[in-house]
Amino acid sequence: MTLVTVLFARPDSVYKNSQQPVDVWDAERNALNWQGGTPVVAHPPCRAWSQLRYFAKPVAGEKELALWAVAQVRQYGGVLEHPARSQLWPVAGLPKPSEKDEYGGWTYEAPQKWWGHRCEKPTRFYIVGCSPANMPEVPFVLGEATHVQTYSHRCRRRPQITRAEREHTPPRLAEWLITLASRCKVT
Repeated sequence: MTLVTVLFARPDSVYKNSQQPVDVWDAERNALNWQGGTPVVAHPPCRAWSQLRYFAKPVAGEKELALWAVAQVRQYGGVLEHPARSQLWPVAGLPKPSEKDEYGGWTYEAPQKWWGHRCEKPTRFYIVGCSPANMPEVPFVLGEATHVQTYSHRCRRRPQITRAEREHTPPRLAEWLITLASRCKVT
């Protein structure tokens, strides 16, 4: 199986326990020092790009990490994961779902609930180097999520997850992303 590099992982990342061949870059290793050469799974910080970005307090240079991650996915292949409503898509010129860009990249949108997250958590995946037909099988889960990310007037009957849980990648999603990235080949 192909070695996959995980960029911008949490220090306590589930990727560090993967049985698949991965090279995990967290804040301590600093992804900007990565030399390239393998397909990537990129999880750049999203708070500066998210729907609630006006309330976020990113550190200097944090927002630019997502643009750098897009460049790595385009050059080496792989997948970038970000919230479905992330402003990264229009700013970086990423394709809308069902469209392609000049790098052969395309966007897939699905809820993380399908991979075991307790919230719906709508997510976009920017993929370069793997066609939709070659993607790993996507689990499909019907029904309402058991939890919500934040309360709203419509969702008070379901419990809210913790901040840490909002940031963690479900183990099944992490394994799916590694498998997907390992199938990505850039010519």
